[in-house]
Amino acid sequence: MSKLLSLIAAAGLTLSLGAAPTLASAKTAQQEKMSACNTQAEGKKGDERKAFMKECLGGAPAAGATAKKMTPQQEKMKACNQQAAGKTGDERKAFMKSCLSNKPAAAATTAAAAPATQQDKMKACNKEAAGKKGDERKSFMSECLKK
Repeated sequence: MSKLLSLIAAAGLTLSLGAAPTLASAKTAQQEKMSACNTQAEGKKGDERKAFMKECLGGAPAAGATAKKMTPQQEKMKACNQQAAGKTGDERKAFMKSCLSNKPAAAATTAAAAPATQQDKMKACNKEAAGKKGDERKSFMSECLKK
């Protein structure tokens, strides 16, 4: 049993040492890009080199390559963000929700005007029910809260 374990360990060690030079010599696309940029940046120093490397490594795609197209959702988000310029807080949040939900703006304003929560409905109905008592108030509140 110990001979088998020793044999397996030796084989594993041999394989790992033999594969190491092969793995080290294979460059990734990012490493190749870095080498090319470094070659092009020869002679540049300081901020000039830093700016060049930033543009070279993260800049526009190589010639012939096309930029990724935005998904319909991303395009919609961009359009809504542009339209929401100047709005802040709850106003912006409500606008973005209606803009991204495919609902017309008129429906969003009607929904915003109506009480949003059960508690808000209760407050509004209580104000309207002022002066009503007993069964009259009970039936009024029931109908009011169903709206």
